[in-house]
Amino acid sequence: MTPSASPSGPATSTRRPNVLVFFTDQQRWDTTGLHGNPLGLTPVLDRLAAEGVSVDRSFTCQPVCAPSRASLQTGQYPTTTGVFRNGLPLPRDTPSLARSFREAGYATGYIGKWHLAGDHTSGPVPEEDRAGYDHWLAANLLEFTSDAYETTLYDGSGAPHRFEGYRADALGTAAIDFIDRDRDRGGDRPFFLFLSFLEPHHQNSRDDYPAPTGYRDRYATPWVPSDLATLGGGNWAEHLPGYYGMVRRLDEVLGRVVAALERRGELDETVILFTSDHGCHFKTRNDEYKRSVHDASLRVPTVLRGPGLWGGVRLPELVSHVDLPPTLLRAAGVPVPEEMQGRSLLPLLPGGDGGHGGDGEEAEWPREVLFQISESEVGRGLRTDRWKYAATAPDADAWNDPRAERYEDAYLYDLRSDPDELVNLVADPAHGHVLEELRQRLVRRIVDSGEPRPTVTAHKPAPKDGSEDTA
Repeated sequence: MTPSASPSGPATSTRRPNVLVFFTDQQRWDTTGLHGNPLGLTPVLDRLAAEGVSVDRSFTCQPVCAPSRASLQTGQYPTTTGVFRNGLPLPRDTPSLARSFREAGYATGYIGKWHLAGDHTSGPVPEEDRAGYDHWLAANLLEFTSDAYETTLYDGSGAPHRFEGYRADALGTAAIDFIDRDRDRGGDRPFFLFLSFLEPHHQNSRDDYPAPTGYRDRYATPWVPSDLATLGGGNWAEHLPGYYGMVRRLDEVLGRVVAALERRGELDETVILFTSDHGCHFKTRNDEYKRSVHDASLRVPTVLRGPGLWGGVRLPELVSHVDLPPTLLRAAGVPVPEEMQGRSLLPLLPGGDGGHGGDGEEAEWPREVLFQISESEVGRGLRTDRWKYAATAPDADAWNDPRAERYEDAYLYDLRSDPDELVNLVADPAHGHVLEELRQRLVRRIVDSGEPRPTVTAHKPAPKDGSEDTA
């Protein structure tokens, strides 16, 4: 079932809107029809975008699961939350989306993968580690408590619930149950539901992309994004068919959830956000799937629809994950905590309002997004209209160091002439002036993100004779 025709304005109900986050894992932006994928994988999402708002250039703060998820729950950069890599818990007193919505009278719910309770558990999550959510049906590390057709989630008491059928279908059914059951609780309370899938992330236990039965075969001759086709290597030739089958099924689950809201007459009174935690480069950039500075890792599909979010708008601005939590709160008329570091997108829309953080002040939209890299290397970078620039800390411990005092130029791509980021220009003397400007901008953005001011230096090429340069 597809969404109904978009209304011409906000819902007429005086009640605050419901808010639903449909959150996927490791989904590239170019898996969607609205970004040019020709395979018809996402007709429901494409329709939502045509009725609502497509954030055409949307980027994660850090391309790895836990840091990205921490940003989505808090509106803060990963190092601000303290979750700068996987395996670290979200601090228990951190202001969060769930706490803000709950304080505003919302029924809050979380279903699916959490990945913010540290390494002490793969399954049940203690109440104090749930960031304020009331209804709970999740697993800390869903990739280790489930497989494609074997799903176990844990309720608020820690009891396991096992589901039959495909994993994404099970989560979708649980979400529909929440929507239906929670609406019968009495009164006129809106809900905030965060629905977090594992698809289309690989199945860790066997490094595979397990699509529903028969779906891999549908895409046996897949459309190949140009960066993957040009780079060669990696394992995309083996895994794209399954990956695309997983994306297709996610869209079908989205259709079921949308139909449930429509059946209740609440679709147009629900703010829907669709986004993903990071992308996937299929081992073409390093020896795993993300943790790189490239758009394949950083860029994600992001669509909003609902009250105040109509009109088929395609936003051209560069948007960070930290901007999405304040956008949801503003769209629902809920105060934005001062601690949130992002900006609401509503001022960018016709008739919108909102602003930066909790102060409600409008300001010129940033000309770049800041991203952080951990685990593979300690890095900081900018994505602008034209340039992808990143500096890394050669002496830092990529697992244990959240930041560095000194960074060195490491990556520079001209996205205008090289959108697939194939030619690293960082050592090209002709781009010295570009690098100098980007270094200064990067330092400003790092400081604005709450980190100490670092030193960022020029790239130092290795000696041609292989000897150590002691100058």
